[in-house]
Amino acid sequence: MPRLWEADPSALFAKRLGKSAAELGHTDGDDKCPDIWQLDNGDIAVIGRDLTAVYASCLPTGVSIGPDERLVVIPGNMLSAAKVDIPDA
Repeated sequence: MPRLWEADPSALFAKRLGKSAAELGHTDGDDKCPDIWQLDNGDIAVIGRDLTAVYASCLPTGVSIGPDERLVVIPGNMLSAAKVDIPDA
């Protein structure tokens, strides 16, 4: 059965949402930093720590992680900083 939504691997990074990891103090200058980006097709890319294995056994009822999906964690203030860039539904 086909999925109702599928990620488009040809979409390009268009705009950072919120502030960079450097602006929020979440980096020590290396290039391994959490981030949130809007892609040119409107989808959102999140770069964070892969904690799929940690959370897989304790997901809330009705929540699942597909075999080709990963649960990533980013700093809370990074999402809060992105709020101004996220349009209302």
